Amino acid sequence: MQPEARPRSLPWILLPLLAAPALALQEPGSPSSSGSSGSWTHFRGPNGSGVAECGPLPAELGPERNLRWRVPLPPGRSSPVLWGERIFLTGLETGLEGEQLVTLGVDRNTGEVLWKRGLERPRKTRCDPRNGPASPTAAVDGERVVVFFQDYGLAAYDHDGEELWRAPLGPFDNLYGMGASPILAGGLAGGLALLACDQNTGSFLVAFDAGSGEQRWRAERPWAKSGHCTPVLFHPEGGAPQVILPGSFTLDAYDLASGKRVWWVGGLSFEMKSVPVLYEGVVYVNGYGSPFNQPGNQIEVPPFEEVLAERDADGNGSIGVAEMPPTRARAWFPMMDLDGDEGLDGEEWDYLRRALASQNGLLAIAAGGQGERTEQALRWSWRRAVPQLPSPLIYRGVLYLLADSGGLLTTFDPVSGELLERGRIPDGAGDYYASPVAGDGKLYLVTTEGRVLVLPAGGGLEPLGVGELGETCHATPAIAGGALYLRTQEALYCFGVEGD
Repeated sequence: MQPEARPRSLPWILLPLLAAPALALQEPGSPSSSGSSGSWTHFRGPNGSGVAECGPLPAELGPERNLRWRVPLPPGRSSPVLWGERIFLTGLETGLEGEQLVTLGVDRNTGEVLWKRGLERPRKTRCDPRNGPASPTAAVDGERVVVFFQDYGLAAYDHDGEELWRAPLGPFDNLYGMGASPILAGGLAGGLALLACDQNTGSFLVAFDAGSGEQRWRAERPWAKSGHCTPVLFHPEGGAPQVILPGSFTLDAYDLASGKRVWWVGGLSFEMKSVPVLYEGVVYVNGYGSPFNQPGNQIEVPPFEEVLAERDADGNGSIGVAEMPPTRARAWFPMMDLDGDEGLDGEEWDYLRRALASQNGLLAIAAGGQGERTEQALRWSWRRAVPQLPSPLIYRGVLYLLADSGGLLTTFDPVSGELLERGRIPDGAGDYYASPVAGDGKLYLVTTEGRVLVLPAGGGLEPLGVGELGETCHATPAIAGGALYLRTQEALYCFGVEGD
């Protein structure tokens, strides 16, 4: 158990937290793997790719354009997931009896809320205001929907809302609050529900029996600190399935059945928030820590023993904020004080040094192998400005990277890493927490202000259409069965081609 997270004064250098939910996954071969069956089982769809080749999908959408229905919902930042005729979401509902962490089942044809189930909120984890108690996205398969709330843990329901099991977890101690979502993996004695719990101390990846909720294994991740990534599944040719999870400094792969760490690659940012994309055996992942993590802009920090000998005025064996060297590193103290004891010990100082030495970047990493694979696996990297929050998208042979603000879109050849185009989308001003998704030859991008931009596939920057919802949006859209489902802080929308 970790202590209840406490408020801290965050350094000004940090950019916005990943408030958008992360992904939940089905292994390849499930009904969701093609995206064409009408299912979208986790954040960004098939294995986190963000792609569903179903259609037709609308080129223009808004309150009066191609809107099939809109239904008000309790506030939350989780994305919709779909299976069959049902949509599943989470939220926080406040009433006369207090606060409830709610899971909802919605009819995908009409938007009618068919059922709502609540969990008592046993604690209120303090987190960044851009996060919230209902940020993680649910995971769904043909039998169950699994949800995660940082103030409770995991719970599972059948598609009609009947509770199947609960697995309380926490309390957690992540500087920004928890951001990862559960994932479902079939094929192992009824399947597994997995959850990444990266936090200040005591990080782990845990697997539960999807049918009973019984814990099957737990993998400790002491090197992972403030992280918000949800894993993807990888099936090496001729080998056992694996779970790929980015974290502080490294991308790790675990055996799905046992939780054993199989291989890993270094070179990542100290903070990882976006979802990795697996494409033709290569993992694409972007990470951004701060402006000081741009190549050539790093802050050099001396070894702990040297600083301790020179500046440990009270002789307690740690470095307090007043004992920090008078450099730009001083502003990082609140973030590096992982246990909150107002002093940096040797382990925390090492984390500070590694964090300030790490680089922002987009990395292309060949999946597979055994043990340390950094030198062999890195295919190419892009170290210029990359986003913190929006995840990469690969669609019809083009890799898209959407900036956190300003509508800046960068495109690459995913195989070679060649830069294809870099420019600002007309009418694309604003902030982006949601990740881009694509289908039917179109890309969908959503600003936090509720502007929806539809771009043509192929890398062009001129929008096919721009819609204004006028509501705050942090959730990534879902695509299934010729419709796009978009959740704002006020409602869930369904858009489809008029007359379809």
